[in-house]
Amino acid sequence: MRVLMVTPEATPFAQTGGLGEVLSALPVELAALGVEVDVLMPKYRGINPDNFNITKSNVSIEVTLNAKNVKAGLWEHVGKNGARYGFLECDDYYDRDYLYGTPETGDYEDNAERFVFLTRAALELALQEGRHYDVFHSHDWQAALTAVYLRTLYAGEPLLRNSAAVMTIHNLGYQGIFWHLDMPLVGVGWEFFTPKHMEFHGKLNFLKSGLVFADLINTVSPGYRNEILTSEFGFGLEGILQEKKDRLSGILNGVDYSLWNPQTDLYAAQSYSAEDLTGKSVCKDELQRLAGLQLNPHKPLIAVVSRLSSQKGVDIVAEAFDSIVGNDIQLIVLGTGELQYHHIFNDLVVKYPGKVSAFLKYDYSMAHKIFAGSDMILIPSRYEPCGLNQLYALKYGAVPIVTATGGLTDTVDEFDVDPETGTGFKFFPPNAIALERAVLKAIRVYRDQPEVWKRLMIRGMNKDYSWNRSAREYLALYERAVSERLTSIE
Repeated sequence: MRVLMVTPEATPFAQTGGLGEVLSALPVELAALGVEVDVLMPKYRGINPDNFNITKSNVSIEVTLNAKNVKAGLWEHVGKNGARYGFLECDDYYDRDYLYGTPETGDYEDNAERFVFLTRAALELALQEGRHYDVFHSHDWQAALTAVYLRTLYAGEPLLRNSAAVMTIHNLGYQGIFWHLDMPLVGVGWEFFTPKHMEFHGKLNFLKSGLVFADLINTVSPGYRNEILTSEFGFGLEGILQEKKDRLSGILNGVDYSLWNPQTDLYAAQSYSAEDLTGKSVCKDELQRLAGLQLNPHKPLIAVVSRLSSQKGVDIVAEAFDSIVGNDIQLIVLGTGELQYHHIFNDLVVKYPGKVSAFLKYDYSMAHKIFAGSDMILIPSRYEPCGLNQLYALKYGAVPIVTATGGLTDTVDEFDVDPETGTGFKFFPPNAIALERAVLKAIRVYRDQPEVWKRLMIRGMNKDYSWNRSAREYLALYERAVSERLTSIE
């Protein structure tokens, strides 16, 4: 089985969210199962030989976009188990400070052109290298047109004829919607600009286009798979997803425990495990010091590690905090995002000195320290396709408090249902009142039932959400896609 994954990001090379971490771990696990995996992504400004072990290949890719000739080079990196990463070098498109846009001005105006080029280049690369891929696996809207091109512009290529197209939705809220006059840039005929194919309320929708042309579709948890079939979570695409629901599955994301494990975490002040929790108190002490919080091992320390956006529900935390803080807790926030939330959490730091701390940036090492040192991780997302933070929290004995939605509800077992089997606390709907109730419930158990709390931590730490399980499900997905593709063209 040979697979080419097309993605806008992969950790550690470039990352804005969970997608990057998936593309770090999944290719490696698939390669361990015997799959030959290549990954293609842009060579952004930060991806250079000084930072990463990448080498320049002799491959040169040339694509004509709306009468403009665009050329790119290719850099390569061979990862664990032989997974190969390719980086598309086109400075006009990718040599920028940010991946998709700036905090000040928003999305780059040429994002359609940048990711049309990425997807066209993926097919050109296969042809140039004479490499047959059984599956082209597209991740999110930036890679969605790969499936379109397989069945339109490149449909006559013998090397690509048998290739299946798999599309993964990591977050349906981001769709890549552009004005209709970008159709000539895409390069397929106007006959595809219809509600049945690529048109979406008079505009061009990259994600919808990929969903229409993909052989199989999956998203990143079974719960989210069911939610996106509804008008509440479908973002206008529930119709096409309902049409293809027999080809839509949910595969839960995993965790790379070689990176996220309190027994081996080099960022943690002291290692610990489910068998010996003593090191966690050392980690909490260090975290309180680093965050400028009052040093007190008995105060419940709650953390939010998140992109600061409405989807992530950080405004709900701010709204509820004045009520919660009276219960003598501490809050630490790590993340970056919309400026209004930066201002809100900065104001809370000023209002509650020694009780609230905010690191308003992306800091990988601090994230590890927070999971290691916190008592609870609060994840109040309005919707969450899968979520990784609750999985990290479980492993680190930081009890998750989450909205009952998507992958969060799939992976966190409610403590109230059975105090001897639960792993966290869930609330719904995503509002300040429900959040406050869940937090106060967790605080009561933490303070009043320390032995029960310890068992709660240990149950979470013993859960297995490794990538090996998920990789086997992806392999089965690929095998189904290839089988059905071959059957359809016989």
